[in-house]
Amino acid sequence: MKNKFVVPLAAALLAGAALGAHAADLLDDVKARGTLRIACEGTYPPFNYKDDKGQLTGFDVEIARAIADKLGVKAEFTTTEWSGILAGLQAAKYDVIVNQVAATDKRRETFDFSEPYVISYPQLIVRANETRKLETPADLKGKKIGVGQGSNYADLAKGIEGAEVRTYPGATEYLQDLATGRIDAAINDSLLIPYLREKTRLPVKAGAPIGKPESNAIPFRKGNPKFQQAIDKALNELKADGTYAKISTKWFERDVSKPPAAR
Repeated sequence: MKNKFVVPLAAALLAGAALGAHAADLLDDVKARGTLRIACEGTYPPFNYKDDKGQLTGFDVEIARAIADKLGVKAEFTTTEWSGILAGLQAAKYDVIVNQVAATDKRRETFDFSEPYVISYPQLIVRANETRKLETPADLKGKKIGVGQGSNYADLAKGIEGAEVRTYPGATEYLQDLATGRIDAAINDSLLIPYLREKTRLPVKAGAPIGKPESNAIPFRKGNPKFQQAIDKALNELKADGTYAKISTKWFERDVSKPPAAR
């Protein structure tokens, strides 16, 4: 005798299996929601920060908004300290981070990344009246170096033999300590230095380049091939239609998607 519950149960199981095999890509979620949820520090000028009116602005913010436009959705920003920003992405508190995230091999174990959208290199930051020679790893032995907690600059600093590495929630805190002499140097993106020199009153200046050029990209949770394709397509369209160059020139006076030697 045919069990009347067998066929519906089997159909339900098959339907469930089919749904599991075709789980929604992040792109489907973003389209259905109508927003791209973007995380950044909001305290990292000129990449992302709040202006005199309290409005979030900066290079990363404009690039993120342009990408959201290309996806046909609204940009929705969350600001958070760097020390917890990657954990927040892993916990699905937002869809992407647009905050100069270096696409390191270690991070690629946890996240997928877009194509690079900025190529830059790490650089020392020192006090404006610094007269000591602080250029090589040997010069930094015994010196106090400030870096962002969990940043690739922290990893770089920890590799300098004999240096005392101090980690901070963000650039604001360690640049203040540098200006007041609590640390000897800091490490950050080379593109940050001209802004600091021109726009702030902090008595700091660019030091020597340190480390290798890095590609910064947009991380998101693994297993979303449609989303990755859409983000890369949006970036390529922004470069092709001149939007990227316009935004980059506004903030850096050059196209920072190209290697430093080609700008």
